[in-house]
Amino acid sequence: MFRRILVLAIALAACTPTTEPLVAPAPSSSVAAPSAAPKFPPGWPYAPGAGTVAGANGMVSTDAELGSKVGSDVLAAGGNAVDAAIATAFALAVVHPAAGNLGGGGFMVARMDGKSYALDFREAAPGAATPDMYIANGKTTKASRTGHLASGVPGSVAGLWEAHQKLGSKSKTWADLIAPAIKLAEDGFIVSPGLAEVLKEDFMVDRMRTNAASAAIYYPGGVPLAAGARLKNPDLAVTLRRIADKGPAGFYEGPTAEMIVAEMKRGGGIISADDLKAYKAKWRDPIEFTYRGQKIVSMPPPSSGGVTLAMICHIVEGFDLGKLGWHSPNELHFVFESMRRAYVARNQKLGDPDFVKMPIDELMSDAWAKAQRATIEADKATPTTKLRPEGEGAGGGPHTTHFSVVDAKGNAVGLTTTLNWWYGNGVTIPGAGFLMNNEMDDFAAKPGTANSYGLVQGEPNAIAPGKRMLSSMTPTIVMGADGAVKLVAGAAGGSTITTTVFHILSNVVDFGFDVVTALNAPRFHMQDFPDVVAYEEKGLEDDLRKPLEAMGYTFKQRGHIADAPAIGRGPSGWIGAREPRRSGGGAAGW
Repeated sequence: MFRRILVLAIALAACTPTTEPLVAPAPSSSVAAPSAAPKFPPGWPYAPGAGTVAGANGMVSTDAELGSKVGSDVLAAGGNAVDAAIATAFALAVVHPAAGNLGGGGFMVARMDGKSYALDFREAAPGAATPDMYIANGKTTKASRTGHLASGVPGSVAGLWEAHQKLGSKSKTWADLIAPAIKLAEDGFIVSPGLAEVLKEDFMVDRMRTNAASAAIYYPGGVPLAAGARLKNPDLAVTLRRIADKGPAGFYEGPTAEMIVAEMKRGGGIISADDLKAYKAKWRDPIEFTYRGQKIVSMPPPSSGGVTLAMICHIVEGFDLGKLGWHSPNELHFVFESMRRAYVARNQKLGDPDFVKMPIDELMSDAWAKAQRATIEADKATPTTKLRPEGEGAGGGPHTTHFSVVDAKGNAVGLTTTLNWWYGNGVTIPGAGFLMNNEMDDFAAKPGTANSYGLVQGEPNAIAPGKRMLSSMTPTIVMGADGAVKLVAGAAGGSTITTTVFHILSNVVDFGFDVVTALNAPRFHMQDFPDVVAYEEKGLEDDLRKPLEAMGYTFKQRGHIADAPAIGRGPSGWIGAREPRRSGGGAAGW
């Protein structure tokens, strides 16, 4: 009891709700002043402020330098942030095939002319999908992860078209924005060391070389493409031309659709011509809330990202992290416990809003956050089994791509797109040149059983025809008290996406870091199951680990946590931050 009283004694005052759609309460708290460079752990490879790119007028930051340049060129030629995002997304489908895509889906959050938007182009379950399609003898099979049956109906082309129609500047035609991607596919591009390294991994070799069309592009002669080789994809160029000429009909109908359906039939998939023709991207009411006086705009369900980020922020807001000290044992304890509780709610209650009624108002309320804080002990970790009895899980990796865009008018886009795993299900559509997703694994194939990211989800995310699988993608835009865009962030990394966005946000708001330092800092990840804190190599010193272990935490090292290219406002324009953990990324400003 004493511990709980101590926790409550340091909680901040409650906040008052607003009346905007899906908007949560916000306390009035000060934002940290710009700080001196933090002391990172000895041997930590990413220095504070290292890799800063400045742009007076606009900025694009992605996981592929060529993609960033395409977007920046569109901005310099008079396009707005959405124009640049569309061109960047198509370019990434060519130069970052591990996650950039035509055969996947994603989410976009935009702040345009003072208004906030959220666009859902998440993949959908085919019409022939059934709740038990991945269960055999009472156990889940690998079919939700590997092969044709793992694919949901792609949403990327429909989403980018919808963004162009509603928010594009009109000074750039649809065909204008696809032209750079067509050129890259036709002329080819130089394979980066990062792309080459992934293709050499045993896991990728085993999956990709079993598909003839994938092997022909990425393993010519049976050998993975080497860094410095030129990768051309003429079939993809033809597919992109159809899309440029006919819009979504150039993908969801006609020759490309026929190729998708034929390959699905050949490999045992279930996506039909009717599924493709029926797919529509959807505008949603964005998640909007405040954190320490900063207005946050993020993605609503079927992305869990915005709601989960809001839950973490609202619980954490009751603790003065700035006074506790950056990456002190007490600061991280309260952060970990807030993350744990947010993920318990996320995995039990969220799903596709077109199929599931969710208690979002409750989860984003001040009362819910207070109730969660009251269960946190000041110096002791709470075993997840005390909050939620079932399930154990495993970890996942950064198998998505996020990019951030800002333009000269201060408009901003955060767009996260994915095939799920690197190179999706490993299946390239013959004659079309693009990979398909394995997003069906993001459903709860068997509620109460972990998916590939260790997320133990419930009935709200069970499979149903036409339903969109729950996602962790968290494209997020942060505005200061004056309403001007201050930060654009998001990440790739499965279940670590949302916690990474929180770390970046907290580093900027609670500790006054510039965006590059916020991105370069060590990261941690805590979900509900497995009851383990993930940390990055060389990111956890003994003098921090030992007091946290004494509180009851267990730690597991992983190579790195998430990829998160971001943009922040600087004293004289924009600051681009590339993800230093992943080679090949870059920011481009003008």
